[in-house]
Amino acid sequence: MNTSFWSPIYLSLTVSFVATVAVFILGTMLALVLSRVTFKGKMIIETIVMLPIVLPPSVIGFMLIVLFGTNSSIGQLITFVFGQSILFTWWAAVIAAGVVAFPLMYNSAKLGFQQVDQQVEEAARVDGATEKRVFLYVTLPLAKHALFTGGILSLARAFGEFGATLMFAGNIPGKTQTIPTAIYVAMDSGDMSLAWLYVGVSIGCSVIMLALTYVFQRPEHS
Repeated sequence: MNTSFWSPIYLSLTVSFVATVAVFILGTMLALVLSRVTFKGKMIIETIVMLPIVLPPSVIGFMLIVLFGTNSSIGQLITFVFGQSILFTWWAAVIAAGVVAFPLMYNSAKLGFQQVDQQVEEAARVDGATEKRVFLYVTLPLAKHALFTGGILSLARAFGEFGATLMFAGNIPGKTQTIPTAIYVAMDSGDMSLAWLYVGVSIGCSVIMLALTYVFQRPEHS
């Protein structure tokens, strides 16, 4: 198989991995804060965070274009700093994948932190542990199963993102064409053999990711 066949696969894996790393860090931090504090407007923030789960991909793509387009303040700042718009670039694909995957990571991390026994954390503080050490050596280990599950589910969601990516990043072969968009193009051109190959790769990768979630959810003593 030629290089053009492997390009969407490589790009999908790279984009989804980078998006998941960012989502894992930001989602974990936000979940930790919002799972421990109560304030006015908290429900509004959580609603906004979870919106990508229920919004149509076309709406997400539209909002990303409005937010990062050349007519927006953010888009103009990016163009000024980097010399080009972020639209229809590799980074646009990463952002689109990250946005749709973020709610899965946030929700899983939040549930994990809520299940941590705060008396255990308080005991560590009484023994002289700093907040940093409590987080690293008590909170994270106790919530690790939820965090790993959220990370893998986010990776799977980012890997399969299509609608928002197509609108925001486009479908440029070798640059922004991922497996989902490659399947769309293959079907549109009548190349069902190629479409089936990409479908098979996508299903195989998704099965592996889902299998990993079962491994991480399994109790350590089993």
